[in-house]
Amino acid sequence: MRAVLQRVTRARCTVEGQVTGETGPGFLILLGVAPGDSSETARTLAAKIVKLRVFGDEAGKMNRSLLDVGGGVLSISQFTLYADTRRGNRPSFTGVAPPDQARALYADFNAALREHGVPVGEGVFGAHMSLDLTNDGPVTLVLDTAEI
Repeated sequence: MRAVLQRVTRARCTVEGQVTGETGPGFLILLGVAPGDSSETARTLAAKIVKLRVFGDEAGKMNRSLLDVGGGVLSISQFTLYADTRRGNRPSFTGVAPPDQARALYADFNAALREHGVPVGEGVFGAHMSLDLTNDGPVTLVLDTAEI
């Protein structure tokens, strides 16, 4: 799995004019799923994310986790994180998980975040989504389960 985390003060997802998910302070997470990913991969990534110390403490140092600050998440499925742009100008998406697998693992990932006590807003898998967010910092991190 691959995730892009943006620390936000707020984030909202809208599909066809309807808000599907939102969060206050916390993370906007864009999540891509690869063919070799599993429920265990989803749980491992969720556990890493909730413990990342990238929120400010009393001295302003990035020393607090999502759990420490009581933050939330807006989770968005994003297959384009596995785009292959090495050849030509049109991305290839042959390295992404099939939709049924990706949908199930996206749900597993969100459930794993909730098991840690994190409120999770969601996008709509496979839909054209509009995201509105306010970056905080900005702080943006890329996590790949092949590297953690």
